[in-house]
Amino acid sequence: MKRSIINEYIKEAKEFIAKMQFALPPFAYWSPKDWKEKGPEYDEIRNNMLGWDLTDFGSGDYNKLGLFLFTIRNGNINDKTGKTYAEKLLIVKPGQITPWHYHQSKMEDIINRGGGGMLKIQLYRSLDEHTLDEKSDVPVSVDGRNYTVKAGSIVSLGTGESITLKQGVFHQFWSDDVMLLLGEVSMLNDDHKDNFFLEERGRFPAIEEDQEPLHLLVGDYSSRA
Repeated sequence: MKRSIINEYIKEAKEFIAKMQFALPPFAYWSPKDWKEKGPEYDEIRNNMLGWDLTDFGSGDYNKLGLFLFTIRNGNINDKTGKTYAEKLLIVKPGQITPWHYHQSKMEDIINRGGGGMLKIQLYRSLDEHTLDEKSDVPVSVDGRNYTVKAGSIVSLGTGESITLKQGVFHQFWSDDVMLLLGEVSMLNDDHKDNFFLEERGRFPAIEEDQEPLHLLVGDYSSRA
């Protein structure tokens, strides 16, 4: 992805998040120059990958297969005394799919925070990391209601509704017609080792540096912060 396009997506995200009246932490607005002045007291942000993030999952077509994220808080798999939980904002464009995947370590809640539309989540159990269980019912927990659905069922979440996704449950999600602001509250998040895609996918985009970054992405910290 071109850095200039990523910058435009970040601008769009900032406007949408403000419209939804959600306040981001101060580090969301730091420039690359600001980062060069930040000492080791901010290593939790760097090491735990807090901040701006987006992916086209290696598809080359972000608007069809992609997701925008901002990680607000997170622990670190290498720090046994740190946070054991994480929180993210997600932005889903209309018609944009987050593809089939599951987590082995992380249980998560996905919340429809706003935008006026329905979030669609399709569910299967997993037989292994590359195989859907097309026969078994899937346990579902939606805002404290616990029940089961048939394999491949689509659960729709309106504004304020949430679903708990347990380890090993394959899911893909999308919005049909409007941009949605989602929340994710979860156990510790490890984007390097705990995303298991049904098909081979890339988690972080390759970036063509045609412009200076508006804000650093989480993948930029090692080289720019």
